[in-house]
Amino acid sequence: MKSIAAFLIVVMIWVLGLLAFTSRVERSTPAADPPVADGVVVLTGASNLRLEAATKLLEAGKGKRLLISGVNREATRADVLDVTKAVKPIYDCCVDLGFAAADTVGNARETAEWAKARGYTSLIVVTADYHMPRSMLELRATMPDVELSAYPVATESLNARRWWKRSHTARRMIVEYCKYLAILGREAFLNLGPKDKPAETSAKR
Repeated sequence: MKSIAAFLIVVMIWVLGLLAFTSRVERSTPAADPPVADGVVVLTGASNLRLEAATKLLEAGKGKRLLISGVNREATRADVLDVTKAVKPIYDCCVDLGFAAADTVGNARETAEWAKARGYTSLIVVTADYHMPRSMLELRATMPDVELSAYPVATESLNARRWWKRSHTARRMIVEYCKYLAILGREAFLNLGPKDKPAETSAKR
């Protein structure tokens, strides 16, 4: 009986967490106007709306440059220009394309390398609303010293308020929540390890 009770408690906690996660996604859009940062990064995906949103932030002067992370390796700069609907002079001077990332972990690494190379200490992160929580975890884990501002974009095919009414949206939310939990667990485990000790400042006599 104790094992059944423990299982039910775990299930209840999981369900409550899922509801909190989906509520967070629902309330995240429309996104608030972000503060000015050194750069803007957008993580590519199924929808082009996030690319358009990131480009508008760049054109509004919210960042010096824009990184589009996870671009299809077969795409050209002209292809991406058509998708972003950017003003061409700004696109030509201030948009960088990242082709290395194939997933969110890759996005984080690609973004970290880009920010480090340019000396950026603050970024605006643009991605889909449901993808933002996990993206921020990955990016913060890779760039703990960089200030990140989230700019989530609503997903056209996802009704965040009534996500459970359709099987494909319910599956997307549940899968994303499980991935989010996995990253939380990974970071919690890593934080249990030994911390780096500060270097000794006094010489031994």
